[in-house]
Amino acid sequence: MRISVIGCGYLGAVHAAAMASLGHEVVGIDVDVAKVDALRAGKAPFYEPGLPELLTSAGATGRLSFSTEMADAAGADVHFLCVGTPQKRGEFRADLQYVEAAFTDLLPHLGAGDLVVGKSTVPVGTAEDLAARLEGTGATLVWNPEFLREGFAVKDTLHPDRLVYGLPTTDGVPTDDGARAQTLLDEVYAAPLAEGTPLVVTDYATAQLVKVAANSFLATKISFINAMAELCEATGADVTQLADAIGFDDRIGRRFLNAGLGFGGGCLPKDIRAFMARAGELGVSDALGFLREVDSVNMRRRVRVVDLAREVCDGSIVGRRVAVLGAAFKPNSDDVRDSPALSVAEQMRLQGAHVTVTDPQAVPNAAARWPELRFADSALDAARDADVVLLATEWDDYRSIDPAALGAVVAHKRILDGRNVLDPAAWRAAGWTYRALGRP
Repeated sequence: MRISVIGCGYLGAVHAAAMASLGHEVVGIDVDVAKVDALRAGKAPFYEPGLPELLTSAGATGRLSFSTEMADAAGADVHFLCVGTPQKRGEFRADLQYVEAAFTDLLPHLGAGDLVVGKSTVPVGTAEDLAARLEGTGATLVWNPEFLREGFAVKDTLHPDRLVYGLPTTDGVPTDDGARAQTLLDEVYAAPLAEGTPLVVTDYATAQLVKVAANSFLATKISFINAMAELCEATGADVTQLADAIGFDDRIGRRFLNAGLGFGGGCLPKDIRAFMARAGELGVSDALGFLREVDSVNMRRRVRVVDLAREVCDGSIVGRRVAVLGAAFKPNSDDVRDSPALSVAEQMRLQGAHVTVTDPQAVPNAAARWPELRFADSALDAARDADVVLLATEWDDYRSIDPAALGAVVAHKRILDGRNVLDPAAWRAAGWTYRALGRP
């Protein structure tokens, strides 16, 4: 298939390289000249395991190219819309200006029989509006939400756990255009479908709701265990043992029941807020009222970690040296958008602490966004002469760090396990004061 991918950020760059590796002829389009130049050179503009190798191998086939000109998308059979939908400044709603601009620029280059495939996470109703604008062009719109996990994006694209097609329907049945669109999209995804990947064929509205519903459920599960951590701290219970016990129930499961600093990044926080905003516009705000508390619990975790730092430092962090291990919002990523680690680091800096942050991949991005903070190249450098150390992002490098080696460089052996991934007994045996959210 001849494919264009509009928007070569996190989603688009991975999707373009993956589609080329599956045998399709792909052109990626983006307005960012520096990004396009990097991708042409086989360099990923962000850290994602496996992506540089995929860009190199796909580029070597001659099937993958990148351009800043939308006209180069002309002639493709399928156009994937992969632009970002950030949170609007000062509002909960999603900012659709990039979707609107990309779609408008693409319209003149569409031909009869072309397929426009939306992958961006948008408020329900967006697909219907875009589909109406395709009337008279002979092109058809499908909504095909993405389910990528940062750090596993290549695997999730080549071997997805599900595929969802939102087709044009009449009375719940795909129209003739919808049926033709499914045939085309089945050809695009022939390889994962041959592996037995589950396929859900539905309408526009359902397809748009799938991603935000999934993210809202995940956010709720994370905030639930963090709410339990608050109760555990008030009662002396241990939230990790509580999570183990309830996780044996198959209806609940143990995954994502890890109490700690909570979630961040460019998806979960803004998606649940946009979901709430859209529910309000539709007159059903009460249906998602619980997400306000999910968001609130998540943000309270950051404040609580600062409180813990103050407690272990005898009531004050003013003038104290704090080492923060981790800047990315999650391991195996250099994404610092809405990073709990950096939020906590900045709060402590504003309250008078001398904060030094380190991360295996995210220091350049963190330094660009938070220039007031200090940064170090390694955990040992960050922790030198520290009064307290905070593990804020659960990189394997930090989970396996030697308490004795770290203890040799700090001023005081105080460790805050912001992700509940360290062994308290091992750290206490090495002479450290160990504290974690939701544990005695």
